[in-house]
Amino acid sequence: MIQKERIKVLNRKEIKKGRYVLYWMQASQRAEYNHALEYAILKANELHQPVVGFFGVTDRFPEANERHYTFMLEGLREVKRSLEKRGIKMVIRPISPEMGVVQLAKRASLVIVDRGYLKIQRRWRDYAAHHIDCPLIQVESDVVVPIEETSPKEEYAAATLRPKIKKKLNQFLRPLKENDPIIDSLSMDFDSFQMDDVAKAISKLCIDRSVKKVSHFCGGTEEAMKLLDIFLDEKLDHFAELRNDPSLDYLSHMSPYLHFGQISPLYIVLKILKTDSSGKEAYLEELIVRRELSINFVFYNKKYDSFEAIPEWAKKTLRGHQKNRRPYIYTLEELENTKTHDPYWNAAQKEMVLKGKMHGYMRMYWGKKIIEWSRTPEEAFRAALYLNNKYELDGRDPNGFTGVAWCFGKHDRPWAEREVFGNVRYMNEAGLKRKFDAEEYVKMISQLNKKE
Repeated sequence: MIQKERIKVLNRKEIKKGRYVLYWMQASQRAEYNHALEYAILKANELHQPVVGFFGVTDRFPEANERHYTFMLEGLREVKRSLEKRGIKMVIRPISPEMGVVQLAKRASLVIVDRGYLKIQRRWRDYAAHHIDCPLIQVESDVVVPIEETSPKEEYAAATLRPKIKKKLNQFLRPLKENDPIIDSLSMDFDSFQMDDVAKAISKLCIDRSVKKVSHFCGGTEEAMKLLDIFLDEKLDHFAELRNDPSLDYLSHMSPYLHFGQISPLYIVLKILKTDSSGKEAYLEELIVRRELSINFVFYNKKYDSFEAIPEWAKKTLRGHQKNRRPYIYTLEELENTKTHDPYWNAAQKEMVLKGKMHGYMRMYWGKKIIEWSRTPEEAFRAALYLNNKYELDGRDPNGFTGVAWCFGKHDRPWAEREVFGNVRYMNEAGLKRKFDAEEYVKMISQLNKKE
C-alpha cells in the first residue's frame, strides 16, 4: 500500500481510454523502491493496460555539464534494463521533460510522475498538468516523510524540524511492495534514445563539456547499493566519531545517488534500522532530519539559490562588516584553479574537481573561506554556488543549495562577533588541525592529483 499522503492530483482531468498508463520518471531515477513507479503499475493493472515509462533528457538543465550527464545516463541505462525485465518499455528521448510527456500523454489513459522540489522541476510539472488532457498524479518518493506532512512552512533549523519529523516517522517507515504489470509493453513501438553506449549517447547531446566525467563514482542503483553495503559492513560503527575526518573514509557516499534518485532514502533508512550499530542514530540524523530540512528550505523559500535566502540577521551582520579589511582577496578564476595561499582549501577544491565530491567537513571550511576572501558577501555566495554546482555530482539540488547557504548562516545561530563574518560562524585552519590530521589530507589529495 502506498500512503495517500504521498499522492497528489495535479490537474482535474478525467481518465481517458488510452493505450497505456504513462509513468513520467524525472526525479526518482530508479526501478527499485520507487513509489511513483509502483503506483503507476497498480493503476495500469486496475485498467488492464500496460505501463510505459518515459524520461526526457534535456540538454539545458541549469548548470549541468558532461560530468553530471554521464553519471545520470549510467543510471538510466540500468533503469531501462531493469524495467524491461519487469515487462515495462522505457522510452528515453533527448527533449525537455515537460514537452516530451505532453507528446506521449496523447495516447495515455493517465500519467503518473514522481516529485521534484527545485523551481525548474515544479515548473515542468505545472506545464504538463495544464497541457495534457488526462490526469497527472504526483507520487512522492524521494523523502522518508512527505514534505508537506512534516511542516506547512519553512523551518528555522534542524531543532524545529526534528520533532515534527519524529512525530510522523513511524507512519512512513513501511517497506514498499514491488508489483508486476499484468500486461507488458515491450512490444509497443516508440522512438527512443540509444543508451547502451553512454559515451556515444553523451556525444549526441548539446551540453556543456567543460567538466569531464569522474572515475571515482559510477552512476546507477547497483553501484549505490554496493557502496551502501560497504558502508554498513565497514564504516557505520565508526561513523559518529570519524565522519568529520576527511583524511579517512567513513562516509556512505550516498549523496550523488540520492541527488539523481538512483537510490531511495526510505530503502537506506530501513537497511540502517536493521543493524544494531552504534553509528546509526548519527547517520539517520543526517539522512532524515538534515536532508529533509534542506528539501524544506528549497520547497518553501523561492530565493533558495541566492544570497537573499539567508536569514535577516546573517545578511545584516555580513553586510555590516563588508568594509572590514580582508587579508586576502581572490577572484573566481583564482579560486577555481586553486591559486590561494591556503593548502587545505586548495586540497578541498582539488578534491571536488577530481572526484566530483568534496568531504562534507571540508565543504564547510571551503565555503567559510570564500566569504573571508571575497569583496562582498553576495560575491562570495555566487562564487561558492557556482563552484559547488559546476563540480559536485550532488550540487544543484536541495542539499547543495542548503550547504552553501549554511556557510552564510542559514539553519545556524548568531555567534560571537568578529571581523568580516560579524555574527556568522567562523572556521579556521587551527580548527581543522584540532579535529584531524590536516597535513595527511593535503598529502592524500596531492597523490590523487598525480594519479589523475
